[in-house]
This record gives sequence, structure tokens and C-alpha cells, in this order.
Amino acid sequence: MDPDSVEGLRASGGNGAEDAIGPDGRVPHGSSDDPDLLDFSANTNPRVPPDAAKTYREAFEAARSYPADDYPEFRAAAAAFVDCEPEQVIPTAGGLEAIRLAIQTTVRAGDSVLVPYPSFGEYAREVRLQDGTPEFVPHDDLLTADPDGHALAIVCNPNNPTGEAADPSALRAFADDCLSAGTTLLVDEAFLGFTDEQSLAGREGIIVARSLTKLFGLPGVRMGYAVGAGEARDRLATARRAWSMSAPAAAVGTHCYGQREFVAETKARVADERARMRDRLAARFDVFPSDAPFLLLSVSDADESVDDILASAREAGIALRDARTFRGLDSHIRVAVRAPEENDRLLDALDV
Repeated sequence: MDPDSVEGLRASGGNGAEDAIGPDGRVPHGSSDDPDLLDFSANTNPRVPPDAAKTYREAFEAARSYPADDYPEFRAAAAAFVDCEPEQVIPTAGGLEAIRLAIQTTVRAGDSVLVPYPSFGEYAREVRLQDGTPEFVPHDDLLTADPDGHALAIVCNPNNPTGEAADPSALRAFADDCLSAGTTLLVDEAFLGFTDEQSLAGREGIIVARSLTKLFGLPGVRMGYAVGAGEARDRLATARRAWSMSAPAAAVGTHCYGQREFVAETKARVADERARMRDRLAARFDVFPSDAPFLLLSVSDADESVDDILASAREAGIALRDARTFRGLDSHIRVAVRAPEENDRLLDALDV
């Protein structure tokens, strides 16, 4: 399969895990809870900003009282990072809560939603929880789809698990089409902070979902937010839970967004390591182009299977992401881009 397109994905349609939702209704995610494994299944930064732990500890006393529900410091820091107005920032306990809030306030029973595939499985799940209907579109065709008649269109930028960022001009043109059609556009920018692309935060007709989990390596703190303008912002603000972010999360998030040198160093490291890893991995796998802190690998050799590769990596003390749980993928693995010495260990384990 050509890793520069999704033609092979169209041919395969779905996969064994129907729409990437397990029998208990939950969506499979990366990350290993085995402390003895080096985790390449989750796409989080292996490093955290300086003094993040100190900031968290110092917020303990504040956590003994309810936080100020307007979160002025966090909103100002987030707005400065994505270039929008502070009042447009709606704090949430992680990026997934921002996605849920956006879908809850936009989709009604019977509504149709344009959903990319292969992409983050939670989109379809959240649409179905509102009794909406996901209309699946290959992710690299979504920006040329007709949004008319749909309550919502969703774009993951960069796309997970394939990794490529949307063409900025095409994305903005699609945003204009959505606005003209009266269709809200939800842009999940969980990984955009690893690129030099500008956020769409604050534009009319668009809801942006952001997470601090990936860029700052702190998934357990649960820091995120939605950004909306006009009526979308009002809906988000009205539906948001009171005290939607803990005091320590707000303090750490504010601190993290002030660490511009850390962000610049992270982007440079990820770009360098991603290119190095792709060159090595291409000796054994079809590797998709990526602008994100991960690489999608297609296992095309008939003599080996995804299960064999996952098992051999685990024997070497490494957890990989079984990407067959994504709609349209049937022979794929996703690997994170971590620190150089950890990446060397992965490459050695995969014998590339």
C-alpha cells in the first residue's frame, strides 16, 4: 500500500473492530500500564517542562478550596498560545472532554456528522452518544467533502494515526464552506503544537479542541480546553461543568504555556528524531509521512504479522500501538517518537 495516500484504506473499508469500539462500548487507546515496558504506544512527550512538578506541589493549598470558575490565568495563557481572546477559551479536564463538549452542544438526535477515517475513534462514539449518525469520509478527502446538510464536520489536525497535517489553505477553504453551509467545524488540534502551523482558534463557525497532554507529557493531570466564537462559544460556556479543571491542572497548564523554550526544543527534537526513525523503519515497513510525534507503519511482508511484531517488541520490553483498532486499518502499527536513546532501543528491537 502506498503510504502517501489512503487508497488501500478505502479498499479495506472497515476492520474487525467495528468502528474501533470494543464490546463494552469503549474506544481502544494507546498507553501501557505496565511499568516494566517502554511505552511507544502513547504519543506523549517523554519530557516535561522545567518546574512543572514544583508548580503542581505548590498548588496543593489552593486545591483545598474550589478553584475560581473563570480560570483567568489559564485562559490568558492558553489564548496567548493559540492567538485568540481569553473569553473564547473554555477550560476542560483534557482534550477529550473538549471534544465531547463540542459534540454535545452541536449534535442532536438524527443529525449527520462528517467523520474522518482512519482517525481518532472517540469522534464516532461521541456522535453516537448524541444519537447522531457518523458519515465516514477518508481523512484526506474530507476537506473536499460537501458539508451542506451536516450538523458538524470533524477534522483531526494533524491526523491520528496517519500523522499528516492538513494543508492550511485547503483547511481554511473548507472552514469557509462549512460557515456558508451552516455546518459547525470541529478541529481537533491535540498534536498541532508539535508543528509550526497556526491554530484556527477564534474563527467564526469553528470549535477548536486542544490538549496539553501530548506536548507537555502530562496525561494524568487532565488539562485541555475548547475555543469557540459567537454562538458556539456561548453554547460551550453554558454547557461546561462548573469547576471543569482542578486548581493544580490550571496552575500547571498556565506554567506550561509559559515555557516557550521547552516547546521550541520539543518541536526540533521530534522533527529530527521522526526523520531519523522514518529512514530506519523504511527498511522493513511502509512508513506514512508524518508531521506529528508518531509514525504509522504498514506491515506488508506476508511472512510477518502485526501480532508477531507486537509480541517480539514486548519480549524486548517495548509496547507498540496495535493500529488495527482504527477504522480502515488491518495491518498497521503506530509508534511514538520519544527521546533519542529510547528511539534507538525501539529501532534495535525492530531490527532496522
